[in-house]
Amino acid sequence: QVQLVESGGNLVQPGSSLRLSCTISGIDFGDYSMAWYRQAPGKQREFVASISLGGNTTGYTDSVRGRFTINRDNEKNTVYLQMTNLVLEDTATYYCNDRFGILQWGQGTPVLVSS
Repeated sequence: QVQLVESGGNLVQPGSSLRLSCTISGIDFGDYSMAWYRQAPGKQREFVASISLGGNTTGYTDSVRGRFTINRDNEKNTVYLQMTNLVLEDTATYYCNDRFGILQWGQGTPVLVSS
């Protein structure tokens, strides 16, 4: 059974940093390109960042490029999202999934950016 468990979300002030983690079980993690997505209140879930199987290639949506960094540890079956210089618009619940969103979604981890 596939399980995705996201963690690391918190209430922070603008300009702060957070590191999100997502640990996946039930799959051969190294066979999957992974991604982070987010869903803000009242909006559809959107792509945030992706990373290739070996971690050599990454991609970001324009609004986070230069502020967020995705990486992965294939030994720990974990993908991370380092977020810096957070802004109000980053407020959302963050989810991980494979690059195409085909795995069972986890509960997500909430990030609230507020002054």
